[in-house]
Amino acid sequence: MKKRERAKRKDNIIFLPGLEKRLTDKGLESLQNKRYKEAITLLEEAMVHDPENSDILIGLVLAYFEAGAYIKAKDLANEMLLKGIGEYFHMVDLYLTILIQLHEYQEIVSTIEALFDEKEIPPDRHDHFLTILQFSKRMADNSQQEPMEEVKEETHLKELKLSSLKNLNEQMLAISSLAEKNIRPYMDEIKEYLNSDPGHPFLKTMLLTLLKEQEYDKKIVVKKFSEDLSVVPTELPDIQTQPRMKVIENILEAKLENSDPVLFENMKGMVERIFFISYPFELKPEAVSAWAAAFHLLVLDYLGGEPDVDDISDEYEISTEKIEQALAKIRELEEISYPNI
Repeated sequence: MKKRERAKRKDNIIFLPGLEKRLTDKGLESLQNKRYKEAITLLEEAMVHDPENSDILIGLVLAYFEAGAYIKAKDLANEMLLKGIGEYFHMVDLYLTILIQLHEYQEIVSTIEALFDEKEIPPDRHDHFLTILQFSKRMADNSQQEPMEEVKEETHLKELKLSSLKNLNEQMLAISSLAEKNIRPYMDEIKEYLNSDPGHPFLKTMLLTLLKEQEYDKKIVVKKFSEDLSVVPTELPDIQTQPRMKVIENILEAKLENSDPVLFENMKGMVERIFFISYPFELKPEAVSAWAAAFHLLVLDYLGGEPDVDDISDEYEISTEKIEQALAKIRELEEISYPNI
């Protein structure tokens, strides 16, 4: 017979058995659902009861990061590395990602050089860390020169060298570095990348978002899925509020939010992924009901159900042919929706 777990006592407060697990589960669920402040509250409390639980701590680092509390994320990730909590190189990657967000390139250089000095890097990750090291050295050098050459640099052509970075991770790091810079000195290279076949659609969306945020108001050509589109970034809809995307989400919400909210959240996540990768293109078919039906059908299939396309066609009042057309495009985009980083 299994023994009952005894209640824990801390500072004269009695905690019920399994409390930390419930807090952890709820915290990670909040993190997954992008309720970051709620996740932080729950996971911080869970950490009090189980201060070296890697699931709690990694979840808390991610919640801090997503909430914009980068210093807290950095300090906790560093503490985990020092204590050997979590899978080591996963934590190193997480720590480096936070440092990049903070633009602490010299710290990145020191961290990676220490790994090389200690010969701790596995052979299959050698190039990965070497590329980040080289990138961070360039960024660290630039940041040291900026106070003296601030005016001069703005007038000179700058390069991201995206085409020379074969690893998608490094391309994303280079693009992310533009978030707090004037993007205009890099426009020749950005235009070339946006209009190139090899450029990844995910990274092209990132660039368009940056151009819109920095109020770039000149025409540029974007190529995705073998199609060209001429756009003015300032005239593009916000990525989170694309009109067709919101209409599709509203159709699905009306169908499912009350009867199956979990299924609806899964569909909403897929809708947002597909519209992120296809932004700013309007995909065919034009009928939003076909897209809503296709998302419904595909998520049911992913969750192990056996959906009938004829039933879905009747429910959404759209032809099976148009549903199949939308379904084929969604499956194609799901294959490339996020770079393997």
